Amino acid sequence: MSPILVYFRIMMQVNPRSTPSEIKRFIERAKRAYDERLAAKLEPEHTGEIVAIEPESGDYFLGTNEIEAADNARTAGHEGPFYFLRVGSRYTHRLMTPRT
Repeated sequence: MSPILVYFRIMMQVNPRSTPSEIKRFIERAKRAYDERLAAKLEPEHTGEIVAIEPESGDYFLGTNEIEAADNARTAGHEGPFYFLRVGSRYTHRLMTPRT
């Protein structure tokens, strides 16, 4: 791998020291991968499952929850970072306030 590609891959990783704009780009790439490639492939057969998306490779892994999806990714040799979505939804979890 050329030094430029190595640098690009390192710079595109999200980590605790990532800037808000780096995190935003990571999320945008993951959502774009879901919208353009994965939604048609995963819906409706896997609706409601969690998908872990690795935007850098384009790979994805399913599970009943985030831990299972990440475990499936790591078993396949992927370290992440991952972006999680619920198949068929724009959210992984949606918090609602109680109605009074």
